[in-house]
Amino acid sequence: MQTFLDCVPCLLRQTIEACRMVGTDVEVQETVVRQVLESLSGSDFSQPPPRQAQSIHRLIRELTGQKDPYQKIKKRFNLLAFGLLTDLEQKVAQAPQPMATAVRLAIAGNVIDMGITGTLEDAQIHEAIRHALAYPLQGDLDQFLAAVAKAQRILYLADNAGEIVFDRLLLQQLPLERVTVAVKGAPIINDATVEDAVFAGINQMATVIDNGTDAPGTLLSECSETFLRHFNQADLIIAKGQGNYETLSDVPKDIFFILKIKCPVIARDLGGAVGDLILRRSQHQ
Repeated sequence: MQTFLDCVPCLLRQTIEACRMVGTDVEVQETVVRQVLESLSGSDFSQPPPRQAQSIHRLIRELTGQKDPYQKIKKRFNLLAFGLLTDLEQKVAQAPQPMATAVRLAIAGNVIDMGITGTLEDAQIHEAIRHALAYPLQGDLDQFLAAVAKAQRILYLADNAGEIVFDRLLLQQLPLERVTVAVKGAPIINDATVEDAVFAGINQMATVIDNGTDAPGTLLSECSETFLRHFNQADLIIAKGQGNYETLSDVPKDIFFILKIKCPVIARDLGGAVGDLILRRSQHQ
């Protein structure tokens, strides 16, 4: 699993990018970077990277005066993904195994992660789709299908804006009357919030809630009572992205993690390679 030292370069990059996104002047940027460095120097190295990111981005928002520095980029990728939706739905409908294709395309959407990469071109999303449809899926699809069929309450933990449009493809393969979709409770990097879920039309498909917090993952100790009730009552949880894997992989629940491996540390933990498409059931159910 990633450690504090693994995520420091990424957090510094995010700090500079967030300042530039909101158009702060050089003096403000310098102040933000200095205070972020000071905050990092006093950090608890035992805490998981999503908690460190939460603290740093709270500081960035406070110092820049911007509630959601990534708002424009989230809207851009929501629009881009929505423009692809009809074609992707046809790919799922025409596939020999619609669920397998839907899982693959949901993973393709996981490339829209500004926490991992500072720049993402449209062509990279198209390439991620081609890659997801051709590359081996690391996981037991039959096991996933059986768990979905058996579950009475399914909680789907969304990850990023833009990606949440791709999630529609997988949600359409699930028994939606038994599904609740959870997003973040407040802006954090380009993670999806209720606004993004509404844009993607998720609220017209299933119940949508937020988790009550602003961490890029699911820190249960900080989540709202409403979210925790849904989490505890769910007999199946589908968790998208590395942040959810980092924060929930040791939780004793029946969780299927769906993600694309984007860094060597997660690759080692999962026994895979960077670029692998992962459908992995928790070992702590």
